[in-house]
Amino acid sequence: MTAGKSLAELRAGGKPALARALARLESSPDDAGMTALLDAAYVTPTAQVIGLTGPPGVGKSTLAGALIQAYRRVGKTVAVIAIDPSSKRSGGALLGDRTRLRTDPDDNGIFVRSMAARDQLGGLAEITYAAMVLMRALYDVVLIETVGVGQSETDIALAADTVLFCVQPGSGDALQFMKAGIVEIPDIIAVTKGDLGRAATRAQADVKGALGLTEGRQDAADWSVPVLIVSANAAEGVDKLVAAIGEHAAWLGADGRLSVKRAAQAGAWTQAAIKERWGREGLRRLSHLSSGSVTDLTRETPFQALAGFARQL
Repeated sequence: MTAGKSLAELRAGGKPALARALARLESSPDDAGMTALLDAAYVTPTAQVIGLTGPPGVGKSTLAGALIQAYRRVGKTVAVIAIDPSSKRSGGALLGDRTRLRTDPDDNGIFVRSMAARDQLGGLAEITYAAMVLMRALYDVVLIETVGVGQSETDIALAADTVLFCVQPGSGDALQFMKAGIVEIPDIIAVTKGDLGRAATRAQADVKGALGLTEGRQDAADWSVPVLIVSANAAEGVDKLVAAIGEHAAWLGADGRLSVKRAAQAGAWTQAAIKERWGREGLRRLSHLSSGSVTDLTRETPFQALAGFARQL
C-alpha cells in the first residue's frame, strides 16, 4: 500500500481512522509505513495551524471552544491538539481533552486529541509536530492549545502558522508578557474575559503599550499585531478574532511567507528531534556530516531527513 493511498484511506476513514493513526504514531513513530504516511501529509497541507497559548487560567479552552463553533458555523472542519501535563507514572496526558473542551462527539467535522507534554516542561513534545502535520493534511483548521507553562508559550511558534496569545485582565499578564520576552511570539493577542469591562480595556492598553516598547520582530515585516478584546462566554469579539486570524493567513500566503516559515519550522523540529533522541552528541554529529540533507528540506521532508540521519549514525 503506497503512502498516498494510506492518506486517502485516512481521509475516508474519518475520526476512528485518524485516532488509530495517532495511536500508531505514538507507539511506533519510526515505522516505515508511518514515515511514508507523514511524508505524504507533509507535502499536501490544507489547514491553517493556529497555536493558542497563554498563562494557566486565562480561558484558553473556553476560547478554543468558541473558535471551534465559529469555524463549524461556516462549514470548516477543525482538529484540535490539546497539550496536557504528563502523568509521572504513565507518561500520558494528565487532564484529558474531554475535561477541557466541550464538543459534539457526533460531529465528524471536529476531532480533538490530548497529547502529553512529556519532559518538555509544558512545551511541545516531538510527537506533537508529527501529529500536527498529519492533521494539517486532513482538516481546514488545526488548533494547538498549550498548557501555558514553561516553554510552551515560545515553542508553539515552531509548529503554528498563527500564534494567538491570551491575556487575562487584572492579572499582571501584560507585565509578565514584557518581562518573559513573549512579546516577540504572538501574531494576534486576545484579551480574554472581555465582560470585565474596564479591566479588559486597561489590559488591552497595557499590552499595546508593551508592544510599542519593543523594537519589533525581525520576521514581522508589515504585519501589525492586533490586540482584541474577547468574551468567549458571551460570544463577543469572536467573529473579529476569526477575521484577524484569516487576515494573518492571507498575509502569510503572500510573497511565499508561509512556505518559508514552515520550512524553517521543519528544520528546527528536525534538529530538536535529533537532540531529544541523541542529545548533544547527535547535534555534534549533525554539524560534522558532509551532507546537508538533514537541514536542507527543499528536497525531502523532515521525517525523511530524520530517518536519513539515523541511518548515518
